[in-house]
Amino acid sequence: MEEQALPLHLIPSPCYVMEERLLRRNLSMIKEVSERAGVEIILAFKAFALWKSFPIFREYITHTTASSRYEARLAFEEFGSRAHTYSPAYTVEDFPEIMRCSSHITFNSLTQLRCFQPMVEAAPEPLSCGLRINPEYSEVEVELYNPCAPGSRFGVTADSLPADGTLPEGVEGFHCHCHCESDSYQLERTLTQLEDKFGRWLPQLKWINLGGGHLMTRKDYDREHLIKLLQEFKKRHPQLHVILEPGSAFAWQTGPLVAQIVDIVENKGIRTAILNVSFTCHMPDCLEMPYQPTVRGAETLDPEAVKRALPEEHVYRLGGNSCLSGDYMGSWKFDHELTVGETLIFEDMIHYTTVKTTMFNGINHPSIALLTTDGEVNVYKTYRYEDYRDRMC
Repeated sequence: MEEQALPLHLIPSPCYVMEERLLRRNLSMIKEVSERAGVEIILAFKAFALWKSFPIFREYITHTTASSRYEARLAFEEFGSRAHTYSPAYTVEDFPEIMRCSSHITFNSLTQLRCFQPMVEAAPEPLSCGLRINPEYSEVEVELYNPCAPGSRFGVTADSLPADGTLPEGVEGFHCHCHCESDSYQLERTLTQLEDKFGRWLPQLKWINLGGGHLMTRKDYDREHLIKLLQEFKKRHPQLHVILEPGSAFAWQTGPLVAQIVDIVENKGIRTAILNVSFTCHMPDCLEMPYQPTVRGAETLDPEAVKRALPEEHVYRLGGNSCLSGDYMGSWKFDHELTVGETLIFEDMIHYTTVKTTMFNGINHPSIALLTTDGEVNVYKTYRYEDYRDRMC
């Protein structure tokens, strides 16, 4: 697909720009996988929750996944369907609204399952409950993103379930999440581990959620292998409704972050273009991972390439406009000398990035209060669902 020129004169700076044609390309690929494999693929809000685009999504998918009370409410009120909800831990205060806005609820531990089972049984609307399992296998190399790392707080291991092969009362499904921007061959090896460790319980289930991290819209992803893999899994377990909930795959390479150079400084031979955006504020996943994003029209340089660069070459760090000393990345080589006022375009900044700059996972911000010298508590601000919704636009 040819690159579409951005009408920069119409775009404010800075600005995340999602391109509809690229979004529809991904949605079409995902719908094809879903239909041919006979599985359900749903949108994970932790990676993308720009709800004003939901009418486009509803042309291709029918459900979403939530990880908090706010995300569940966004699914129910803005996407128009009850959420598949999982959280590492529910609270008694949040759970009634989560039940109201969810069709499926997955518990992270047997303790949480037992705690909230009476509330589920008394719910006015039917709910299908699941248990997150941990197959103790993952090929995710960065531990920050590895949900099955040793000591992980996520999921129940096989040795924690009843040895006689019976399911805990009320459990109709399993949820398993082991991937991060992974390919279908990693999923194939994961399924082998999953069936080996949890196979005795699978015949008792109605559904299984294979989680996210399936980057099926990436250019080199083998979708034919994924389809065949899922078809074969369903043949082995015909009673199971199979669900996948990728996040990045939906918004993968659907648009950039448009920024502008506001100054250029030099120190010890290092030139830094200071931008009207911040890595720590607007691209936090770059610092977390870490990874150096692609800048349109520039060559990404590794440290060794920077050492080899000639003085006359146009090599720059890019610096954010916050006061954090580490709010910069680099380096990139441009084909010209950068100037103040010039536009820079960071590629692929829609998935995760737009969510992490607001309320990641829909997790509410703490209230802010003053404890006065008289012992009174003056609450300055308490955040609400509307704060989350309005910031996610």
